[in-house]
Amino acid sequence: MGFLFFIIVIWGVALATWFLVSKYVKSSDVDRIKARLAGTTRTKKKPKGEKEQASVITQDAVTKNRVAQIVVEKFGLGPKIGEMLEQAGLSWQPARFVHLSLVCFLAGFAVGWVMLPVARPIALVTGAAAGVGPFLYVYFKRKSRLRRFEEIFPDALEFVSRSMRAGHAFSVSLEMIHREFQEPVAGEFRRTFEEANLGLPMEIALQKLAKRVPSLDVHFFVSAVLLQKRTGGNLAEILDKLAYVIRERFKLRGRIRSVSAHGRMTATALSCIPIAVAVLMFYTNPEYVKFFFTDDVGQIMMGAAVALQLIGYGVMKKIVNIEV
Repeated sequence: MGFLFFIIVIWGVALATWFLVSKYVKSSDVDRIKARLAGTTRTKKKPKGEKEQASVITQDAVTKNRVAQIVVEKFGLGPKIGEMLEQAGLSWQPARFVHLSLVCFLAGFAVGWVMLPVARPIALVTGAAAGVGPFLYVYFKRKSRLRRFEEIFPDALEFVSRSMRAGHAFSVSLEMIHREFQEPVAGEFRRTFEEANLGLPMEIALQKLAKRVPSLDVHFFVSAVLLQKRTGGNLAEILDKLAYVIRERFKLRGRIRSVSAHGRMTATALSCIPIAVAVLMFYTNPEYVKFFFTDDVGQIMMGAAVALQLIGYGVMKKIVNIEV
């Protein structure tokens, strides 16, 4: 009886060990497959400052804020906001962005209502200014990311050209960019390689790259590659010449920005002076400023002044903004 009990215990321990080991192996295989599909690896821990790589798999997260989700679905803001967030390199969901904008609007409105008791209708303006805050953050982050991409892009094209001369295929050269360059170029080209590696035609993968990175240089690159695939030719030489043209355009753009810096500073100063004077008048002579909010003529004058100020700033910005 004791021997039979001993055999049962050994059998149970062996069964439990087999179950745990098989579950661990199966879990590690699943994680490895997911990492392969997502275009990431699990070899090292990432430093705190390093961002996650772009994933091929995209899924809609379930948001906890139903109001923001209803606003996104009702007005069809999901695709546009999602594209803008993707171009900025943010992993936010459109509903989260709308929710953050609504929270900032309410906070700005409350601050304006408490801090400006003389002109409480101006609380709508402060609320609107605070609500635009998340959009401005995403806009400038997107602009900075695209500028960083354009700075590294010519070097990446020359790298692809040298790799192809060394005997590597075009798709392999795109994957090698991930190991040799920094973000955002590394993540975007790695994502393009993974999409093509998982069965998507290279033409469509490159077109999706051009959509994610709305830069004229990237459109030139995609057009050159697609044209070479249809007509033939030396792609390495084409990429070298394209890199040279892009680098010269970048230099010319820098010279134009340095020449037009005085005009941009003048436009900013002239636009900020009326705002600073209005804020000072609110605290030094509120009775004088009350005229622009309580009287009908004062409201018309203030509306006309704001409209003319915006038009003047737009005209000055258009003059100094020279496209290359």
